[in-house]
Amino acid sequence: LNKNVPIFVCTMAYPTVPCPLHIFEPCYRLMIRRCMETGTKQFGMCISDPVKGFADYGCILEIRNVEFFADGRSVVDSIGKRRFKVIQHSQRDGYNTADIEYIEDQKV
Repeated sequence: LNKNVPIFVCTMAYPTVPCPLHIFEPCYRLMIRRCMETGTKQFGMCISDPVKGFADYGCILEIRNVEFFADGRSVVDSIGKRRFKVIQHSQRDGYNTADIEYIEDQKV
């Protein structure tokens, strides 16, 4: 998972840290549904950038559970997995995507 990775532009996320999300925007509802249907159950999280749209660094989140509501909203239980650097910004069906490369942390 490093080409056309879906990017949720919202908050800062970190490896091993839970990141609960309330999804209500149509583009992100589609993104989460696709993540679940394709079986990857992963997407990138980046903070906003006023020039580029989203930051050059972020964290991959893994979906642990999704609760869908009748009106289309959902609550996503996700957890941070790996940090990444954005190589190329792009878009797909209203949400951001990116080609990324993973950052390897040095073991202490």
